[in-house]
Formats: sequence, structure tokens, C-alpha cells
Amino acid sequence: MISGSEVATLLTRHGFDFFTGVPCSLVEDVIAVLETEREAPYVAAVREDAAVGLAAGAWLAGRRPCVLMQNSGLGTSLNALASLSLMYGLPLLVVVTWRGHEGKDAPEHILTGRITPQILDLLGMPYRVLSAESAADDVAWAAKEMDTRMQPVAIVVPPRVVQTGGAHHDAGVRRDAETRRRSGAGDPATAPRGDATLVPRISRLAAITAARKPIGTEPIVHANGYICRESFSVGDRPQNFYMIGSMGLASAIGLGLTLAQAERAAVVFDGDGNLLMNFGILAMVGGLRPRRLVHVVFDNEVYGSTGNQISPSRGVRLDRVAAAAGYGTVTAVTTAAETESAVRAALGADGPHFVLVKTTAEETDVPRIPYSPAEIRDRFRASL
Repeated sequence: MISGSEVATLLTRHGFDFFTGVPCSLVEDVIAVLETEREAPYVAAVREDAAVGLAAGAWLAGRRPCVLMQNSGLGTSLNALASLSLMYGLPLLVVVTWRGHEGKDAPEHILTGRITPQILDLLGMPYRVLSAESAADDVAWAAKEMDTRMQPVAIVVPPRVVQTGGAHHDAGVRRDAETRRRSGAGDPATAPRGDATLVPRISRLAAITAARKPIGTEPIVHANGYICRESFSVGDRPQNFYMIGSMGLASAIGLGLTLAQAERAAVVFDGDGNLLMNFGILAMVGGLRPRRLVHVVFDNEVYGSTGNQISPSRGVRLDRVAAAAGYGTVTAVTTAAETESAVRAALGADGPHFVLVKTTAEETDVPRIPYSPAEIRDRFRASL
């Protein structure tokens, strides 16, 4: 067997410097060691697909990311891998634990254990099965393969290959608390008060136009759908990352971006449907409290790209949820002038910031994004 510390050392030795994921007992010691790393700490994600989004943002910011997950989480992250990592060509290493290996496990793991290799084959993700004897070669292979292919690759970890139960997580918990104290993060924002109903007065295009005015060279990660297309019509630039697939992950990419480059402001243009699909990101932002993240949510209370079906945001004040989750500032606006002012203020102060912009369901006939996923990727990464 190989120790968790040895696995962590191999990963960092081969340049992996951004770690995130959802825990599994088969790699608990690896995560315990990574939690104590000062230069490349492990970021706990709420879901495996959110972790893939974080890794995408980190890679765009110049890091070499690694996502750890159980093979059940491989199923959860299928869309993120297919329509984000593989479609755009975003390299990362996915360390997948093999629960249900050889049909020996709790009932809920048996089927997934049996089909784990087929899932990776169907995705077209190269992989190796880790052993104590081959571990050094496996990690070296993964680092080279992901960079050469410009895509995610996997290392599958069967039971009884990595030692477990020998490390403790207390140090990581203490480190997180100390990081928050040193960051100067204050109390979360107070939930906005007043009438629970916000009456929209402007279209989303008008709101996006207003939100873009105070933004200079700061990168903007756009949620998929009309938010991308309307922002493109306002003005294209290399610092715009346009999401084509992976609904819900714009906020995760933006979070990964600002965690990888802590001094750089990162803006997310999100939608209510996108945010609701990845609601746990609010807790991640509130817990990690990245200073320079500006999260703008254009809420028209419908799923616009699919025929204006009603969104659950119609009955939920998303800004109040963000305040409860721990964002540093939370603002709700309904006019163009208020939108511009809120974004300008957020860019000029420590956050994280949440700006809810209530808009009408009106949509503008705007062109699709003319660039290929690889072109979007390359020019955005170069701009950083």
C-alpha cells in the first residue's frame, strides 16, 4: 500500500497545485494531507460537477488542477466533463475511487463499480488504475497526458491501495479558520429587508449593458444561454468567457478563477435558472469568502432559452439566500442606474459581492457566439 502523504507528494511534485472535490473514505488520508498544504490547499466542493467547474476556472488562471471524487460522483459530473472539460479542452486530473470494485461493497456501489471503466471509455477519458508499485509512473503519465491531449484524464483508485485512517483533518480545519481570520473577512451581510417583491423595470439586455459599464479589464464568466449572447452583442472582448454548455457552472468557474488568482477581481454574469441548478455554490462562496468575486445574477424568473417556463426564483429572494450563506455584501436592484452603481461599488471594495438584478422576461434577437470552444478558451486564458 501507499500512504496518503506519498500520493499527495507525487501530485505536487508533478505540478498539481489546485485541489478540489468531494471526499471518499478510500482517499481520506490524501485529502487530510492536502488540507494542510499552504500553497495548494484542498477546496471542499458541494458536488462533483461544481468541483469540475472550479478546476476549469483554476486551469484558465494558470493552475494545474486535480479533482478527487468517488465513482458515484463520476456519474454526477458527467455533464460537466462532457460539455465543459471535454468540449472546451480543459486539462485536469480526476482521481476516481473505485467503490464496488469486483462486486465487493455496499449494495449502492455494486452497479457503479461494475460500469466505472465503461463510463470513462464512453467519455473518451484515458485512465490508469493505481497501484502502489505504479503510482509514480501513473501520476507522471497523467500530468503529461492531460497537457498533451488538452483534456481531462483519470486515475482510478481501487480499495486497499492507499492507506486510510492514519491522518487527521484537524489541521485543515484550523488552517481554514486561520485563513479567514487573516483575510479580514467580517460578518456576513445582513439579509435585505423590505417588500419581498421586486418589480422588474428593465430588460436583461439593458441590465447587462449597465453592468458592463464599470467593468474594465476584469474577466467575466458568462452563464450559458441568452446571457452570453446578449453580452456579446453589447461588446465582445477576450476577457469574456462564454459558457456554451454546463448549465449552472459559471459561478463555479468564477470561484475557481478568483481562488487561483486571489488578487484579481472576477465577475460572474449568472441567471436565476443557472444559479438554482448549482445552489450549493452560495455556501462555498460564503465559506471561502474570496475577496474579489462579484456575482451578478440576472433574474427574470423564467427559463428563457427553453420557452419561458417558470423558474422557482419567482417565489424565492435569491439575494436573501446569498446573505444567509455569507456573502460580504448583497444588493438587489431593478433599474439600469442601480445596476451600474452596484457593480461599480462591488469592484471597488472587498467582498464577496452578490448583486441581484430583477429583469423582465423580454429577450432580444441576438446572434449566437461565433467562436469555437477552443477559441473561447485560448483567448480568455491568454487575457489572464
